[in-house]
Amino acid sequence: MKYGDKTAITWPAYGLRAALGCALALGGALGGTAPAQGETFRLASPTDGVIGAPFYVKTRREDTLLDIARHNDLGYDDMNAANPRVDMWVPGAGANVLVPTLYVLPQAQRNGIVLNVPEKRMYFYPEGPDGTTVVTYAISIGREGWNTPIGTFQITGKVKDPTWTPPPSIHAERAAEGRAPLPAVVPAGPDNPLGQYAMRLSAPSVLIHGTSKPWGLGMQVTHGCIRMYPEDIEQLFGRVSVKTPVTIVNQPFKVGWLGDDLYLEVHIAADDEKSKDRDPRSIVPGSVANLAGVYVDWETVSRARDENTGLPVLVGGRRSSADWLHLDMIF
Repeated sequence: MKYGDKTAITWPAYGLRAALGCALALGGALGGTAPAQGETFRLASPTDGVIGAPFYVKTRREDTLLDIARHNDLGYDDMNAANPRVDMWVPGAGANVLVPTLYVLPQAQRNGIVLNVPEKRMYFYPEGPDGTTVVTYAISIGREGWNTPIGTFQITGKVKDPTWTPPPSIHAERAAEGRAPLPAVVPAGPDNPLGQYAMRLSAPSVLIHGTSKPWGLGMQVTHGCIRMYPEDIEQLFGRVSVKTPVTIVNQPFKVGWLGDDLYLEVHIAADDEKSKDRDPRSIVPGSVANLAGVYVDWETVSRARDENTGLPVLVGGRRSSADWLHLDMIF
């Protein structure tokens, strides 16, 4: 399956400079007949905190945004936030769809697995805390009332072809909703909601696992577990071991450097009123904004907060305000 040509992004005036900090994908076609697994990136510098490159793709008549999402390791909410004017299910032939594969790394030790709940994304550091390699995956997280826990954990067990024993809470929920009861144990196989691979965390009752229904991935829909595309959990399962650290954070605002450019990525949940009203000058930490030689465009920070697209925006850098004005004049 292929999805037309990748083209460079035409940025709005305040975001033109974002295209300068990464190599935008040009030409070619989106790959192959199988969904893509998590993409591996190598940072040019240990101080860098931005990876990837966004691009546009032109749809065919039979495409959905979920097809494009899966083939680029994105989720439902990623595509919806980046393409608010495009129909998720029937974008139509020839629609220009933004594929938002540009990410700011979470503020956490770069070791093992790091999950950022608001963006529904996992970052895996296979080389440990001193490495510059990172792999990223789309995930689903716990819905309201079944929130995925925040904290520091570790993998305590790994199982291929797991069975699933629904807990009493899920049996009670289904009964209250008038749904058909589940069996006491769901055997391994294509109908098992855990998929083919599962890894248990030290957090009670929390698994990182696959799924038998991948098309809803990238949403807040689980009972607290971390759900991955089948192809992603298969890759990750073979690369991590028991005792691998897992850090789960809640960062609706992520700030990171790419060379001398400072980026902000925003993921505000619909019910997160506190983040919607947050003072722009508290979004970029003082430890960054107050450094000598660092310039921050606070109007762009405010606009990025309000637009909440999930795509990193260049908001400052290690250069003078005069340099920034000169760039605006050029572009």
